[in-house]
Amino acid sequence: MSVQLVWNNNQEVVEITEELIGTLERLLEKAAEMEKITDGEVALTFVTDQEIHELNKEYRGIDRPTDVLSFAMNESIDEELDIIYDLGENEAIDLPEILGDIIISVETAIAQSKEYGHSIDREIGFLFVHGFLHLLGYDHQDEASEAEMMGKQETVLAEVGLSR
Repeated sequence: MSVQLVWNNNQEVVEITEELIGTLERLLEKAAEMEKITDGEVALTFVTDQEIHELNKEYRGIDRPTDVLSFAMNESIDEELDIIYDLGENEAIDLPEILGDIIISVETAIAQSKEYGHSIDREIGFLFVHGFLHLLGYDHQDEASEAEMMGKQETVLAEVGLSR
């Protein structure tokens, strides 16, 4: 697994350090291992509250900022066409599975880290794992699914040393 970090410099709020990048990579590895995913690609983008507000409104119909959005690539819509690669008999294509995109509002992450009394690294890590689990189809629409998702998140965070 690898993490592709894309930082939008419109409004730099927090420095994305090599240490944080390393922590996010370890979180991704632990979460993927827990979910038995051996190959895949996740794109992570840090944005402002204004940018995530626009995305939340456009894609979810919710007119306010949020902390994290996930866009899974493996979801399909009934009307979607399947893409079939015909490479001939002797050709093979070896592409990693693209799991999707995770978008985190750094401004909201900072505010939430202060509200919950933990580090910004812990909050960004939490949001990253949360977003990753959404890419895999986990959700928290009821108490049972929320408890399952929260348990998985806390397990991964604890293994990397980001427990509360």
